[in-house]
Amino acid sequence: MRRLIQILFFILICNYSAGQQLPLYSQYLYNKFLINPAVAGSDGYTSINLTAREQWVGYYGAPRTFSFSAQGRLLKKSYILKHPNARRTVYRPATDGRVGLGGYVFTSRNGLVQRTGFQISYAYHMWLRNETQLSMGLAFTGYHFKIDEKQINFEDPNEPWLNNDLRRGIFVPDASCGVYLLNAKYNIGFSAEQLFEATAKLGDQAYKNYQLQRHYYLFGSYYFELNSQSEIEPSVLVAMSEELRPLADIGFTYIYNKGFWAGLAYRTSGAIIANLGVKYQNVFIGYGFDFTLQEIQTVTYGTHEITVALKFGDSARKYRWLDRY
Repeated sequence: MRRLIQILFFILICNYSAGQQLPLYSQYLYNKFLINPAVAGSDGYTSINLTAREQWVGYYGAPRTFSFSAQGRLLKKSYILKHPNARRTVYRPATDGRVGLGGYVFTSRNGLVQRTGFQISYAYHMWLRNETQLSMGLAFTGYHFKIDEKQINFEDPNEPWLNNDLRRGIFVPDASCGVYLLNAKYNIGFSAEQLFEATAKLGDQAYKNYQLQRHYYLFGSYYFELNSQSEIEPSVLVAMSEELRPLADIGFTYIYNKGFWAGLAYRTSGAIIANLGVKYQNVFIGYGFDFTLQEIQTVTYGTHEITVALKFGDSARKYRWLDRY
């Protein structure tokens, strides 16, 4: 029993790095909404994303994550008349176009643990100076957290794990928040996940409680224009739980004609990440491959991640970095 608990804690806490309980995507640059609710509607487009990630392919019980997300912005609609005085009439939009909404559903399996749930996000966007936008977001998350009893065999019919709530599954409510600064040349974001630090009871009283810790994400990138068709985007992501053991992705991406990209990154837990992507009309397809520098790479086929996205609203009315909202 004690060995089982140790294995479970290892799987939960050491997801990609010590202290990480949440999935860390390789292609977060192309769907930052998954790690920051303030991103919802920030670019004015309506985006639909499907992401599938298989870590350590070929290794039994390895983590896998699937998510489907959608997010967009409530744009300015019909105009109404305002009469600030008898000699003046002002046309103002019925909605100010500052609200973003989004949500996603997800399922993830990590060894014995399975989580299936949803998130609903609200974001508020405001212009600071010129073309710089500040966004703030809140999200409510709920998921079903359970242990797969089919992978556990016990000789003792009175074993607590055969009867506890975690085996049957429990619903865990939670929340997250974030801020996001966006400009045509750069972006910076910070978010906090698992704000409620929900507690799941493991086994009997001898094992106390397992508490989900708050996780923090800080990311940023900057665009350097090489010529009229080519850009280089260096980026960094720092993820950390309250164990204060940060994990960082440091890399760069080459972008050609805003329709093709290729990038490399180094993850401080010991991995090299390669990303490729292409855009055709309003369809985006991305592929990420993680090559771990740890011993487990000798018994796996690496980590693979595929993203397919649709973006709507690329028109003159919503031309990027104009006051089109």
